[in-house]
Amino acid sequence: MVDDEPDVVTLVSLGIAAQRPEHEVTQAHDGVSALASIERERPDVVILDLAMPGKDGLTVLRELRERGDDVPVIVLTAKGLEHDKVRGLEAGADDYVTKPFGQQELMARIDAVMRRHRAATGQRQERVVQHGELRVDFAQRRVSAQGKPVHLTPTEYELLYHLVTNAGRLMGHQTLLAKVWGPEYRDEVHYLKVYVGRLRNKIEPDPQEPTYIHTVRGVGYQFGAPEH
Repeated sequence: MVDDEPDVVTLVSLGIAAQRPEHEVTQAHDGVSALASIERERPDVVILDLAMPGKDGLTVLRELRERGDDVPVIVLTAKGLEHDKVRGLEAGADDYVTKPFGQQELMARIDAVMRRHRAATGQRQERVVQHGELRVDFAQRRVSAQGKPVHLTPTEYELLYHLVTNAGRLMGHQTLLAKVWGPEYRDEVHYLKVYVGRLRNKIEPDPQEPTYIHTVRGVGYQFGAPEH
């Protein structure tokens, strides 16, 4: 739990302890100590405030992803505007909760990101899919594009998994949101747009002219050549 406001840290810690007594909460109050604590403790999930003095939450998030750390991150902040949510997601957040928040809502989000992380790291299929220069090894959970390994966060991998295993089929926005984030996220289309953009930047030879993930405007996405 990373926040420069002690009252918020205490509130969240007590709420988690009351609902999930088996969870242990480690606290940090600034970006520098947060990065050190995450490296040392290897937590299952990070709850990260954006508006901290010095090294803010967005910087912490970017540094985590740049060093290849795929720990699930929930951004917790007073900023509720959509462009702020998108900035957090683009930096690598897995979910976004705005203050004031309900303890049950936050706990549900924690459960959801941990569930996605477990699903994405599990060996769910004993096969390798080769599509052009994109190779996905489901057994080893390894992805390569243009002959180079690609590091994906658990949420990115989960999204790619559902697209690849449904290659050639149109996957609607709500279907993908429900499969990757959960049924309660069916209306959060901006989550999907941001994550598809991140996937394209990592796997497409030219993200502006996608070879693998195609947009069906207003409906959803399709992996593989779109039908005409």
